[in-house]
Amino acid sequence: MSDTQGESKYSCWDFLITCVGLPLFLTDIGLDIWAAVIFYQEKAYACLGVLLLLLVGSTLLVQAYSWLWYSYDNFEMKTKVEGLPTRRQLTILHVCQLGVYLRHAGVLEMAVRSMYNRLPDPEKGASMPEEQKPKTEHITVSLTHDLSMLRIIETFSESAPQLTLMLTIILQTGHPDPVTVLKGVGSASAIAFAVTTYHRSLRSFLPDKEKQQISSSVIYFIWNLVLISSRLTALALFASVLPCFIFAHFICSWLVLFFFAWRSKMNFMESSCGEWLYRATVGLIWYFNWFSVAEGKTRYRTALYHGYILTDICILCAVWCWKMSTDPPDFVIDPMHALITAACVVAVYVLGLILKAIYYKVFHPNLDKNKIKGTSTEQQPVNEPNVDDEPDAYMFRAKAAPSPPPQPRCNKRMRKLAESFYC
Repeated sequence: MSDTQGESKYSCWDFLITCVGLPLFLTDIGLDIWAAVIFYQEKAYACLGVLLLLLVGSTLLVQAYSWLWYSYDNFEMKTKVEGLPTRRQLTILHVCQLGVYLRHAGVLEMAVRSMYNRLPDPEKGASMPEEQKPKTEHITVSLTHDLSMLRIIETFSESAPQLTLMLTIILQTGHPDPVTVLKGVGSASAIAFAVTTYHRSLRSFLPDKEKQQISSSVIYFIWNLVLISSRLTALALFASVLPCFIFAHFICSWLVLFFFAWRSKMNFMESSCGEWLYRATVGLIWYFNWFSVAEGKTRYRTALYHGYILTDICILCAVWCWKMSTDPPDFVIDPMHALITAACVVAVYVLGLILKAIYYKVFHPNLDKNKIKGTSTEQQPVNEPNVDDEPDAYMFRAKAAPSPPPQPRCNKRMRKLAESFYC
């Protein structure tokens, strides 16, 4: 089979990540509830309001994407778990903010089936025939792709802002609170997990000969974490001295980024309303980190983006240093220490850019669009008669050369992102 139509493999590492994903998701929810209760008990109503706003906004956004993707697939469920509720019940589940849990259960079901199919039959002493495995693995990988994209959306609409909030609280109080630290660690873990699973999803579209080694994922993870950490720290420093102005900063920055997302001419969703929602979401993600969404060479767009964010980080850190010297908090920070802290935040972002350049120079494959794995119904070959053929000749050729079996359809949404990332 050609590289462009190769089957996706579901490895043991993918199975482990799938099994770890749901407990981490539930743990993060438990930490959210705990943090909300602590904020209420301490009468920190401003922090409680911001936390609830992030939680509600994020879950509404993720459930909206989950519902839209089900509708784009004509509600054709690929797992038994997802096929249990009727369309009306599925709607109720999403209204009650439970639709994503159904997706988690569906992915877990197919992951277990994929691993079970590899076990040897105790009676026959052999595992399932190779020709029966790809369908289950392909469905598992396809469902995992949607879940990884939903995690990215949740990460930058909930986890990243929450981590900024926790860092702001620590900076304002001058001492770390156990709950704040735990919630910060949970948010950082969610960001790291989402970035890792997203990159593994992109890697599954590479031809076998272009497969990236684990070192590429490590470098990808590190430079993303470094850039995100620097960005969130700069936002937290600014919010700790001018908490009200951070909202104005977000709105103004988001409007600029949303405009560029609109000008990027993306084609990710299958409806106009869904596409506008996606552009708004991309603007939100870009507020924290770069996210490749448009086809073609993105070198100049990436350079423009990082130049804008680096300038913004410098301004945010400069404002924090100025406020530390003119209106210091209750605890004393030496002006020189404040200046060194701000310089370190900027230097860390520059370090992240260097690591990113190394990744793209050494590890990142540049492929043509037709080399990305995955097929669609439009790409499958169809035997059509030639107008110059005699009827008998055509009938003989049709019997002698039967049509090849149709290839399973790939996840079109994730394939578009893979094209924008690798092509």
